[in-house]
Amino acid sequence: MARRTGELAGHEPRAVQKALALLEAVAQLGSGATAKDVAAHAGIPQATAYRLLNLLTADGYLVRISDLSGFALGRRTRQLAGADTPDAVDQHAIVEGLRSQVRFGVYLASFTGGAVRLVDKDPDHELSGEGTITAHPHASAIGKILLAARPELVQQQLRRVTSRTITDISMLNAELETIRHTGSAREVDEIRIGRSSVAVPVRDSRHGVVGCLAAIGKTGRLAVGDPELTDLLHACAHRLGAGVSA
Repeated sequence: MARRTGELAGHEPRAVQKALALLEAVAQLGSGATAKDVAAHAGIPQATAYRLLNLLTADGYLVRISDLSGFALGRRTRQLAGADTPDAVDQHAIVEGLRSQVRFGVYLASFTGGAVRLVDKDPDHELSGEGTITAHPHASAIGKILLAARPELVQQQLRRVTSRTITDISMLNAELETIRHTGSAREVDEIRIGRSSVAVPVRDSRHGVVGCLAAIGKTGRLAVGDPELTDLLHACAHRLGAGVSA
């Protein structure tokens, strides 16, 4: 028999229960709870928890705060609770607003623990080679933002990912100095032939770099020297940083 409109499938009530358990876990753990901690507290497998946390964040029931990897209750959850506290910065909404203005993929990364982790991926632009971005930060605009802020993380042996990857330490250090001066990083065919990127840092209230915002697109279509695109990224990163405490 076909399911009537409005009826719940057998798995849907359980998914709702898990989502509510995750909201309760965030409320009990407090602002800045990591996805791993929230999943463990709620007793939900990490893969399932991550998927539901992303859905809850996209719908405004949760927001990302602190070092961009933690969660807090969002505006819609506080409205349900009747809370009249000031709204936290809805970082996902800010990133989505930028995505509506550009034709490239937009990604938010955190640098928790000195490593790159993508915490808000563009759902409309598939990104291959995410593991390479994490393992070889010298080859990507995202990773260069991290290395410019944390030069002690630069490896002495730089792997050549493509023929355009910088593998000379002195050349990389010179580029990192330029990034610190200009406030933006560029990448053209360095981690994947045919792909370019521009990234800018996200800073906390003490001006420390806690993550970055990047636009990624096809080489030749994404102009890494486009000042309008860089200005858009900087404006969005500044708004994201407003919700990040030191």
